[in-house]
Amino acid sequence: MPSALKSSGALVLLISMYISFLTLRENPYSSAVVRIQKERGQTVISTGPYSYVRHPMYAGGILFFLGTSLLLGSWFGVLCTLAFALLFAIRAVLEERVLRKELEGYDAYMARVKYRFFPRIW
Repeated sequence: MPSALKSSGALVLLISMYISFLTLRENPYSSAVVRIQKERGQTVISTGPYSYVRHPMYAGGILFFLGTSLLLGSWFGVLCTLAFALLFAIRAVLEERVLRKELEGYDAYMARVKYRFFPRIW
């Protein structure tokens, strides 16, 4: 792999960490499992990175895998990143089903924020 791509991997990795930081700072309801936290008064978060995409943590995760693969010079890792992106996409669609059903205002949020992971892409 060309050294320019390896170097760009470091930048992509740093961007992914920054996105993840902003996401966790903005969303106090972040959880590894999909559940509505009614006991904590969960509401739709539409500020910060959530004003651009509906799943910024997944976007950060995809960039993390890509950046790590590039930094290590692994074409196989880049290929695996595509597999992880597909898995994140499936999870996002399933997660949105729950959020639309159980979280008041999520439909309106989806109408305002069109993209799931990356603006103008998906």
